[in-house]
Amino acid sequence: MTDKLRIRVWNEGVHEAINEPSHIGEIYPDGIHGAIAAGLRSHYPEAEITTAVLATDDEHGLDEEVLAETDVLLWWGHMAHHEVSDAVVERVHRHVLGGMGLIVLHSGHFAKVFTKLLGTTCSLAWRNDGERELVWTVKPSHPIAEGVDSPIVIPEQEMYGELFDIPDPDDLIFISSFAGGEVFRSGVTFTRGKGRIFYFSPGDQEYPVYHHPQIQRVLANGVKWAAQPELHRAVPEVTNPARNWFGEA
Repeated sequence: MTDKLRIRVWNEGVHEAINEPSHIGEIYPDGIHGAIAAGLRSHYPEAEITTAVLATDDEHGLDEEVLAETDVLLWWGHMAHHEVSDAVVERVHRHVLGGMGLIVLHSGHFAKVFTKLLGTTCSLAWRNDGERELVWTVKPSHPIAEGVDSPIVIPEQEMYGELFDIPDPDDLIFISSFAGGEVFRSGVTFTRGKGRIFYFSPGDQEYPVYHHPQIQRVLANGVKWAAQPELHRAVPEVTNPARNWFGEA
């Protein structure tokens, strides 16, 4: 099943376009989306893995046809949440409720579609001093944690800390600790409608986090968990069945 998955990696692509930080082209010569896609291809070489950025077209590479043919959408955003079309947000939201998997990465916690799905501010504490991050597995039985080191050691990363204003997750899989003392719920899952959502925080544009083999494994596991390719894609609807529609009681 996983080899035939249809995966779309979306990145706003603004950091790459304006060369900010100045070394982003060195650590991500094919863009953040390119690095994420390459990591997924190493796990799922037969999968259909495509990429898109904000400037791909008027619909940001996320038109109706594309989303209908996407099992899992990965979303990286930071500088341009406000530039994402509300029509696109509504479309992605509808497909998630209908059963498309969604993996939200790093600063995507402020993506319009994520806050819409969760219904909270998704605010948090942050500090970018290039601190060491340790990603601890706190639910090793979860499929997303399969084969993952605990802790994952990330030498330099932006600090994300509590309070993270999200609803209680379905599953808390990873908690990160930072050299400065903070902790953060860095890997959590939610279900909305028929769709499965995984938020995973490591991945600031300043650091080559998406080249880390263990980070790549987490994302590959997340894709496998979130994908429901056999599911009929439809938003749950109100029904009004006749009494005893299934037969006499």
